[in-house]
Amino acid sequence: MAVTDPAPVALPVAHEGILRRQSLRESAARTYARSLPIVPVRARGLTIEGADGRRYLDCLSGAGTLALGHNHPVVLEAIKKVLDSGAPLHILDLATPVKDAFTTELFATLPRQFADDARIQFCGPAGTDAVEAALKLVRTATGRSGLLTFTGAYHGMTAGALEASGGATDVRVTRLPFPQNYRCPFGVGGERGAELGARWTENLLDDPKSGVPSPAGMILEPVQGEGGVIPAPDIWMRRMRDITAARSIPLIADEVQTGVGRTGTFWAVEHSGVLPDVMVLSKAIGGSLPLAVIVYRSELDAWQPGAHAGTFRGNQLAMAAGAATLAYVRENRLADRAATLGTRMLGCLQGMAAAHPCIGDVRGRGLMIGIELVDPDAEAPDALVPPPAPALAAAVQQECLNRGLIVELGGRHSDVVRLLPPLTLTDEQAIAVLDRFADALTAAERAGRRRSDSRQPY
Repeated sequence: MAVTDPAPVALPVAHEGILRRQSLRESAARTYARSLPIVPVRARGLTIEGADGRRYLDCLSGAGTLALGHNHPVVLEAIKKVLDSGAPLHILDLATPVKDAFTTELFATLPRQFADDARIQFCGPAGTDAVEAALKLVRTATGRSGLLTFTGAYHGMTAGALEASGGATDVRVTRLPFPQNYRCPFGVGGERGAELGARWTENLLDDPKSGVPSPAGMILEPVQGEGGVIPAPDIWMRRMRDITAARSIPLIADEVQTGVGRTGTFWAVEHSGVLPDVMVLSKAIGGSLPLAVIVYRSELDAWQPGAHAGTFRGNQLAMAAGAATLAYVRENRLADRAATLGTRMLGCLQGMAAAHPCIGDVRGRGLMIGIELVDPDAEAPDALVPPPAPALAAAVQQECLNRGLIVELGGRHSDVVRLLPPLTLTDEQAIAVLDRFADALTAAERAGRRRSDSRQPY
């Protein structure tokens, strides 16, 4: 499918003014607005329309929040129903019919053995607060304070969640190697690399001189998103479950981005059959509105009343939108659809890699896809794979935007182009996304070669 959107035109004055005022008023911590200087005014499904009149295919989806895309009819109807009913919009943690319906639908989607003995804690509206709650829960239940986390992890931006993430510098946690095929920390990849990581974990916990006391819990992502779209091997997930269970260490699965069908099963832990002790859920469970919870084994419920509280734990609109989203994904088997279409897109991208040496690796699960860009011509005699190419990735992102495609970057070096389209993506839209990405990649490569040639001596 050819790219039919017009080339970028001069921005209208109003559009420029909004962007200018944002840069003047908002903090230096803003992120997406820097690489995506657009002003959305309308959106539906995969498509965003900007104030400049341009249309964009959105493969960021609110960082994975929009399982059904923008403004899906079932979500809008659920919100409208609550608004028209006269129900209270703010109720702290009181029980309501809307909340009961959401909880019932959520539990219906969870692995049955887990849901049958589970409790739920409604947290502040961001996923990072749910991570904080999970860490607090296991520390309370075990009486221990240490934590096992993984390189490359991302769990949020509040203090405890950030400390558990891979970019932390003032670390009070034990960092373990996360298995990777492409950039394996042991240089072997595959099942052997995953096995070495598991053996390292086991040895660390059992060695009386390791300096690591028995921890309160282990937190992991079934697929590392911000870390570069790195799926954890199923066999490794099962090893982590066995290792933690044998040592009475609660296992926390952070499903903030992987949940609600994103990876090809409703919850990513279902790929491996692992039953965690705690699941951290946010993003898509709110149907595009802020909502975050933890669900955990009842045995861990050792909290006192008010041990983890927050004013905005009862977002009725988010619960209604979330229940509608969960039901729609479940009833329409969108997780299966994500698995099928994701496999097809991965195959197309892997075929694309044959013609583009700058694509070092293509990986992902379901509609959570990453393309790692590298510099194949760089001299790295001791490296097993070429070095990352973050500048090329940034150029590809810009070229994608020029062609009406919104993508995000991730990975340790911001060298991974990430695709997180809605689960409602059609075959035709998937082709359009891949065509625009291929065109953008070619354009970025050509521009890079021109710059390189201009630096060559005559």
